[in-house]
Amino acid sequence: MARNGRSNDWGFPRWRSYGATREAQTVRLCDRHGCDRPGDCPAPKSPNSRERWYFCADHAGEYNRNWDYFQGLDQEEREQRERAEQREANGFQSSAYHGWGGPGDGSRSRDELHALKALELEDDADFEAVKKSWRRLAKEYHPDVKPGDAQAAVRFQTIQAAYEVLRAAEERRTWKPREAAD
Repeated sequence: MARNGRSNDWGFPRWRSYGATREAQTVRLCDRHGCDRPGDCPAPKSPNSRERWYFCADHAGEYNRNWDYFQGLDQEEREQRERAEQREANGFQSSAYHGWGGPGDGSRSRDELHALKALELEDDADFEAVKKSWRRLAKEYHPDVKPGDAQAAVRFQTIQAAYEVLRAAEERRTWKPREAAD
């Protein structure tokens, strides 16, 4: 005797017809007034709240640009909360050592790229080229060479700052932890 309500689901997904279910798909719309796009980006309604807004990608970006995490806190509470979060986020800070931790081209941070531009170098210049360019430009714009020239003094300070950024980055890249003594 055959059953009438036999399912075509034999436990193998490949035998099911994909997307053939007749149930309506639930789509949450963006919570921004007047927007009819799907709201798939959750955003907190207030700090430390479990309640969420659901925005589309464009409105989520707008919301994040205007978000003040420290809203409603006085100055002392803001500083205390910021110190606590910096202390807890040290693991993320150390990821910058690997080169993928921040904005830039993946191998250098945005600050390093600006520093290379200030030293008139290409984005892929090595540290030896940085030192050569820094020496050449420092000799050219040094205040002792061009006394009284305000633009040369500003350019010299820019060159010095760029070199410091690149030197610190090079030290972070080449730093090796000391081996544990056995």
